[in-house]
Amino acid sequence: MALTYVDLNDDVRRLMLAEIKRDVAAGTLFFSPRLSPRGLEDYPQLLQDAVASGSDASLEAEINRLGRLNLTEEKRKPGGIGHTTARVPSNAAEIIGSGEFNRFYLRALCIIALDAGVSSLIIYRARPSAHPRPESEAKIDTPIDATQLLADLRNNIGVEPALGLPMVNSGLSARLP
Repeated sequence: MALTYVDLNDDVRRLMLAEIKRDVAAGTLFFSPRLSPRGLEDYPQLLQDAVASGSDASLEAEINRLGRLNLTEEKRKPGGIGHTTARVPSNAAEIIGSGEFNRFYLRALCIIALDAGVSSLIIYRARPSAHPRPESEAKIDTPIDATQLLADLRNNIGVEPALGLPMVNSGLSARLP
């Protein structure tokens, strides 16, 4: 299910694309290990196309097409000793699509806020949840520092950001105040 990005507009999309190009140029664009060789090859363009004129849902749909996801992945065994092979979760494309689209959306909003002299964004629920996590609910309607969030999202590629936004599959995003 797609997230609702309340401040998404052409200016935000332009900045999102600039942030993607920044990562590509620096060699820091995140490539999920769940992407197949074809998915790895196609992903940068799929991401740019979704940001230019689509959504996290259109990115998810494209990731799900043409064998762009691996069928299995290696996982650590319980207790952390050794590995086992497991099926890639059925929501893998959604996690990649919404997670990365949201990251670039948040990066663009931080730039807009800072350029306007606004120091923080406000966290909100961008996707309804039947069973929201208490830690997600506690963040709703709270401010998050735009300078710290931008640095966090630029520096913590492929891992959960230190500030906890976006949390994987949480349905949270942020908006301008």
